[in-house]
Amino acid sequence: MLMLIKMKAALVAGALVTPVLATVLTPSSSHDPDGVKLVVSASFSYRAAGDFSRAGRPVEGPLREIRLPADIRVMKRQVTSAEYERCVKDGACPRIASGKASPDVPVTGVSWHDATAYSAWMTRKTGVVHRLPTDEEWTFAAAEKARDEALPLVDPSDPAQAWIARYEAESVRERTLTAAPQPGGTFGTNSRGLDDFAGNVWEWTDTCFLRVSLDEGRERVTNTNCGVRVVEGAHRAYMTDFIRDPKSGGCAAGVPPANLGFRLVVEPSAVAGVVRNVTARLRRT
Repeated sequence: MLMLIKMKAALVAGALVTPVLATVLTPSSSHDPDGVKLVVSASFSYRAAGDFSRAGRPVEGPLREIRLPADIRVMKRQVTSAEYERCVKDGACPRIASGKASPDVPVTGVSWHDATAYSAWMTRKTGVVHRLPTDEEWTFAAAEKARDEALPLVDPSDPAQAWIARYEAESVRERTLTAAPQPGGTFGTNSRGLDDFAGNVWEWTDTCFLRVSLDEGRERVTNTNCGVRVVEGAHRAYMTDFIRDPKSGGCAAGVPPANLGFRLVVEPSAVAGVVRNVTARLRRT
């Protein structure tokens, strides 16, 4: 009898635990053990995103030393065309005009709304919360691939020259990138074990565009525009949330991105919650 009980427990554990944990650790594919990476929180330098001004003149955003409130789980690579297509076929994601994209390349030509629809679909499919990263989370995950967005040092009496210099630097940087999306891993793996940060696919974040005044020694948000979101890649940009093709317009500042794609993070609390639920179900069996 004891042996039968043990066999039943093993079968239940195999039937319940393995698939659930596979979706937690590898939401893109149960055969990809590196689908999601745990990134342990630590202090890092972060240049605040948005449009900052002092005395009516543009200035760089403050550089802060910050720490994420918790560890995060980040997709090792960007969501691929094949993965997005499964969401389309399930009726949960809009079909996009991506042409005959190879299934192993990142999906591109997606808006913030498309990426959000995919994350909601993944959440429903796996029972684990998937979402777009904040700009702070993206910067932390990108590690050495993230670029400090400080304005170039030029004539302080003419701040507009700094924006022109940045635009020119971004233009040169983008011209060195291949235009067409490339298979995962093409642009290398960073120190956190994550692929293709700062490549030729810019990634949507969930961070809204802010205008901030730095007058009188304090920060004051003068406008929050969540119709424009921060996108990150070879440089930071700000895109209207419904734009799929950045070359057609919608870039609020700087050089438009080459391609728009995304990767997701998994809520740490959600991971723990799924494990607790599985454990409770096993105890009741």
